[in-house]
Amino acid sequence: MVGWSDLKSLPLERKVALLYEHAAFIMAIRYYKYKVNLYLLGSDYVEVFVNHKYASIDKIALLDSTHSRMKFYSDQIKLPL
Repeated sequence: MVGWSDLKSLPLERKVALLYEHAAFIMAIRYYKYKVNLYLLGSDYVEVFVNHKYASIDKIALLDSTHSRMKFYSDQIKLPL
């Protein structure tokens, strides 16, 4: 099973490929200049930050459950603790 530990040190292009092959899309939110796509990869939640202005993925990161963005997710779905 592929998880965040397998992705975190890879280049962005390889992260994208593995996410689309092995992760399940959960939902998307708008956060400032980004559309943030949330994926479930194994037992890890991963955020993909898409910059629409430049049509690019700026960052892929493990979900930080202490970040204020969590309120946007929790308004729509229930994530496990």
